[in-house]
Amino acid sequence: MKNLMTLALLFVAVVSAKAQNNKLTGKVTDVDNSPLMGVNISVVGTGLGSQTDFDGAYSIQNVEAGTYTLQVSYIGFKTKELVVTIAGNVENNIDTIKLYEGNEILKEVIVNGERVNKFSRKSTAYVAKLPLKDLENTQVYNTITSDLLVSQITTKFDDALKNAVGVDKLWSSTGRGGDGSGYYSIRGFSVQPQLVNGMPGLTNGTINAANIERIEVIKGPSATLFGSSVTSYGGLINTVTKKPYKGYGGEISLTAGSYGLSVLSADFNTALDKNNDIYFRLNTAYHTEDSFQDAGFKKSFFVAPSLSYRVNNKLSFSLYAEISEAEQTNATSLFLNRAAVSASTTVEEMGYNNKLSYTSNDLSIENPTSNYRVEMDYKLSDAWQSQTILSKSNTSSKGYYSYLYEYGILDPNTFTRQISKENSKTYTTDIQQNFIGDFKLGTLRNRIVAGLDYYQATNINQGSGFAFYGNVLPNGDTNGDNPFTPDVETDAYPLTEAGVLSVLASQTANNIKSETSTYSAYVSDVLNITPALSAMASLRVDRFDNEGDITTDADDYAQTTLSPKFGVLYQPILDKLSVFANYQNGFTNVAPSLVGDPADGPQTLKTFDAEQANQLEFGLKTNLFNGRLNATVSYYDITVSDKVMTDPTSAFNKIQDGEVESKGIEIEINANPINGLNIKAGFSNNDSEITKTDNAILAGTRPIEAGAETLYNLWTNYEFQEGNLDGFGVGFGLNGASESSIINYGPGGTFDLPSYTIYNSSVFYQADKYRVGLKLNNMFNETYYKGWTTITPQQPRVLLANFTYKF
Repeated sequence: MKNLMTLALLFVAVVSAKAQNNKLTGKVTDVDNSPLMGVNISVVGTGLGSQTDFDGAYSIQNVEAGTYTLQVSYIGFKTKELVVTIAGNVENNIDTIKLYEGNEILKEVIVNGERVNKFSRKSTAYVAKLPLKDLENTQVYNTITSDLLVSQITTKFDDALKNAVGVDKLWSSTGRGGDGSGYYSIRGFSVQPQLVNGMPGLTNGTINAANIERIEVIKGPSATLFGSSVTSYGGLINTVTKKPYKGYGGEISLTAGSYGLSVLSADFNTALDKNNDIYFRLNTAYHTEDSFQDAGFKKSFFVAPSLSYRVNNKLSFSLYAEISEAEQTNATSLFLNRAAVSASTTVEEMGYNNKLSYTSNDLSIENPTSNYRVEMDYKLSDAWQSQTILSKSNTSSKGYYSYLYEYGILDPNTFTRQISKENSKTYTTDIQQNFIGDFKLGTLRNRIVAGLDYYQATNINQGSGFAFYGNVLPNGDTNGDNPFTPDVETDAYPLTEAGVLSVLASQTANNIKSETSTYSAYVSDVLNITPALSAMASLRVDRFDNEGDITTDADDYAQTTLSPKFGVLYQPILDKLSVFANYQNGFTNVAPSLVGDPADGPQTLKTFDAEQANQLEFGLKTNLFNGRLNATVSYYDITVSDKVMTDPTSAFNKIQDGEVESKGIEIEINANPINGLNIKAGFSNNDSEITKTDNAILAGTRPIEAGAETLYNLWTNYEFQEGNLDGFGVGFGLNGASESSIINYGPGGTFDLPSYTIYNSSVFYQADKYRVGLKLNNMFNETYYKGWTTITPQQPRVLLANFTYKF
């Protein structure tokens, strides 16, 4: 902390020395003198700029004295440029600028010079379903930008998420039906990345990094605006894809690395008509990779076409698609016994040989996935906009899935392989209608979104049941003794497709089709009481209809839930510093349960309310030194209540009295102290506890889904700006975690994964048309693991080389 404080003081001194007192102000209107809000004002060649507020006013701080070109652009209006002269140490007010409607869409603004704070994004329309600046938003979120991903030569979604504060990987993608993508822990609760551009976008595999514009990790229970199906109590992960832009261009990139890694990707953007109203963009990638273990591979082909069509000044359409064909072997995971204490308490004590995969390349699983979205935006008036979105997602699992489980029946540390043949599909449909307004009632500005949401999911499972297929020990020994038979057996179980098929021939194939539907309405209003003081209030009404297995009505149920959200925010220094507090809610629908002593007669079906999570949080956000220092510091406290548990007074009854508490702090810093130097750093500490449960052993323990208690990350990137080294750069960073209990029975016993710190570095040269880079991940070849009742070894040292050509 002392070193961090010294660095911060040095940063303040350097940037403050460069600060100017000059200010550029003015106003923008249309031809009828009506103020225009959201107009982009750019001081060409400086990286400085601003947007107009509700009254059409703008203010640009710290402009050095001199003569500049001011570029004024707004969608649906002709872009305007004018020359302005800035005097020193005064407020320079420019005459009112009038914009005229035209046929051009908003131009891509190319700034000559270094863009300030490349690793930070100051606004987004997804987190609040409103175009809010970060300083105006009472919710905490972390953004992983495309600039950061390029700097780190990122080819994997897992590696990208290492830059998000307080996100801990729990479980690698398994590819199996229903829940085959990776799991992560946020604020003590597990979550999967299931949103794309704010809409459901499911996958049973991994997300391809080639089409990522940025990743938004939205913190805290977020059911009010996003529902419960694709969120968790700790937050959600939203992937924002690359979209068409005005202009012609693109790039071709090749990345090669250790363990057979090869990624060839392309990005192409162009107009499709002479009026520049229709733009098309295509991203595609082919990815192959072997394993650092004795067997294992991944390969995928990905294509993502997108189209934007501006019909006129009021109406526009957007179409997006992501189509992927992926195949992989199961990631190695040793499942510890979830119902008993393991024979070992650490990986070292177990004697685990992490170079073994316990699989073969004959046993793979395929995950074809496609996501489609169509969006229509219509400007109803100067104050209101209509947004209609249709999203469809299809994902499948075909092939072999196996896991290794420590039943505790055979010798200690013996893991039994269970294997099945997957054949499943998941279809989702989501339709949203949003009305977005920005208007004044008296002197109070209201930014409001009111929406309707219909989400439907269908799951089809026609795969086989699980079959015994031999045992393994952590040191690599094998045997064929089935723990569920009385005899001692010595059969061989070869890791071949033919061998597996012969065993699965006796398994009955599933034929299950289930459906769920959710009907929701929500409204959220951000009210500016003064320019510096705002309050947010939101409410969702959610109707969940579970049809379950469509061949029977026994598992059908429905629930209606209200989900509120509130926040208050004050900016002591307008557009530079804000302090905030929020209350956020999440929920999970709970199925009915049979209760009553069977000896007294037939059991009855008891229904329950939805399980609830409520968060209280407060903190501060900064945007200091002309955007060069963006920081967020927050403290949160989440209580999950109404968890269904066995009644302590009756073993045949269920009550809603279970409870989990999770609280902690998070700190994120994005800094650009001098031109060419960008820094992203984060620290989190989470304290989670099961406070009420029907299992006395678990009372007072940390939930195993909470992951590591302490997490930290850092990435710094410097590019020389002038001289003989102009264009050369270096990068350095680290990721670390404290010890993590993947089995936790408190005094009864734990299994702990060790703490770790992983160091990474890079060197690169960047020119106008190309970029060459080298990246070394896990520089010191640290051995470390991830897990959630599982042990999964992580990748050792890897060298990556990248060449990108831009056109």
